[in-house]
Amino acid sequence: MKKFYAFVFFVLMFANFAQAQRQQQQRTAEITVSLNERFFDVLLDAVFANLKAPSFPIAENGSKFKVQSSKFENGVRSAANGVQSPEFTKSSFATEIANRKSKIENSPACDETIRLQREIDGVRTAVRFRDGKIYAPVAFAGSYNPPFVGCVDFQGYAEANVELDFDKSKQILIGRAKVLNVVLSGTNGVGSAFITKLVQGAVDKKFNPLQILQTDKLSFVIPIQNADGALRMRATGVRTEITNGALNVYIAYEFVKV
Repeated sequence: MKKFYAFVFFVLMFANFAQAQRQQQQRTAEITVSLNERFFDVLLDAVFANLKAPSFPIAENGSKFKVQSSKFENGVRSAANGVQSPEFTKSSFATEIANRKSKIENSPACDETIRLQREIDGVRTAVRFRDGKIYAPVAFAGSYNPPFVGCVDFQGYAEANVELDFDKSKQILIGRAKVLNVVLSGTNGVGSAFITKLVQGAVDKKFNPLQILQTDKLSFVIPIQNADGALRMRATGVRTEITNGALNVYIAYEFVKV
């Protein structure tokens, strides 16, 4: 008997939920916005042709380089004091360090930034819709200043995918890019692993979140004559569909009194 009552309760709850959903759907209207790959290609062309290329500083890592440099110098002094070989003396290492420091200090200032590029090594920064996912190849170039080496230029591209989410409080459809792979060129093998981490960190922390669509920009006020007021569209939800070559955004709106 208890199972029967539980079953009846479940059916009633499901019916009430379904009815509430139908009532909510009756109070909302849905519009569709389609963004294809061509749209993003033209947008990116305009960005790189008319604006300064987006860049992200990595100079805050300079303190880390200095600490490493200091540890290396202290290690050299200790080693030199403990070894009697004429090829391994405190003075010879001090001279070598001084020469390298002088070379670095007299070289041109290192920019220490990662700059997005339209194309590197035949790979173009773009947005691609494939197999129900959003892929974003990102071309970049930059430079950083490791200890005892001097300014190192690098370039390459990152392969990333983008996950979508709707921030209802801000009425914004946002994307979060996650780097899957980094392909480097131009470093001559210097600091490749570290540069890869720099690129991943720049995209994950400084590039996110991406504003894809502001739903309040697509809403408008509808004046109603002789009705003592007006109605405004407010987004209540967003669902997305990714097809090969396009992103379809379905936005549910309700009408509220202004």
